[in-house]
Amino acid sequence: MAAAVALGATFLVGTTAFAAPSVGQQAPDFIAVDTRGQQHKLSDFAGKFVVLEWTNPGCPFVRKHYGSGNMAATQKSATSKGVVWLSISSTERAASDYLKPAALDSWMKEQGAAPSAVLMDEDGAIGQAYGARTTPHISIVDPTGMLVYAGAIDSIASSRPDDVKTATNYVNQALGEAFGGKPISAATTRAYGNSIRYKA
Repeated sequence: MAAAVALGATFLVGTTAFAAPSVGQQAPDFIAVDTRGQQHKLSDFAGKFVVLEWTNPGCPFVRKHYGSGNMAATQKSATSKGVVWLSISSTERAASDYLKPAALDSWMKEQGAAPSAVLMDEDGAIGQAYGARTTPHISIVDPTGMLVYAGAIDSIASSRPDDVKTATNYVNQALGEAFGGKPISAATTRAYGNSIRYKA
């Protein structure tokens, strides 16, 4: 398995169901390699909040949030609280906007991004397990391994950077409520963006 993971495959751990979990259900465990060749397993972060962010630099909706600085600011705010932030590329290798690990890593640096790691999910196993259909798509897993948020990064479904200023940032809101001991008021929202180009 280690050799296969090293070649860019991703694995779901201990699951036989293919239906994406709903908020309030256990988040599917997985193993994946990041853009720098390091292996990560979701369950290794037990005891912490984990944000999963599906990304694709070729998507105008992703560029809206990175180009405006919103995604980097959201990442930094989360990780400063001890949250693990995993950006995930589920774009298949044959897609025209696919970036190889080194190129994706360089793009993230250029954007001033601050995820804990950027994972390569070229076979789409993680994205499909979580029901991610668009970029960006956000899932939040709580310290017990429960899915507590799934959906959009914010409340205005556009590719216009100016809309960031007036939108409700659902990630900041959800984490703020969770750390404050409150229920997440908008636990499920509709993700918007370009369709993820999954491997056929």
